[in-house]
Amino acid sequence: MDISSFEFILIGLATFRLTRLIVFDQITEWMRAPFMKEIDEENENGEMSTYIVPKEGGIFGFFGKLLSCYWCTGVWSSIILCVLYFWWHPYGSYLIILLAVASLAAIIEAIMQKWIID
Repeated sequence: MDISSFEFILIGLATFRLTRLIVFDQITEWMRAPFMKEIDEENENGEMSTYIVPKEGGIFGFFGKLLSCYWCTGVWSSIILCVLYFWWHPYGSYLIILLAVASLAAIIEAIMQKWIID
């Protein structure tokens, strides 16, 4: 298996974006919802806060923990993208390039927001 530095960086950026998409983005909330539960807590000031935590036990708890863990989801995202890249090459490459470009755009946006705010 030969992989260039450029391909490695592309797959890495794509993995970063796919992982954030699964774990954090609102657009994939529907995917996480069956495995999560909302807990309302009142703080010392009487204000209510809602926390989203994985369900407990069973398969729903397992996937809830997986989908709430950036590191765990990152491993599975990288496996999926590497399999797509090496076994279904032209089609996997399109998805990887799309995710890598979106990742780079997100990184640039984060830098710009930090620069503008500071």
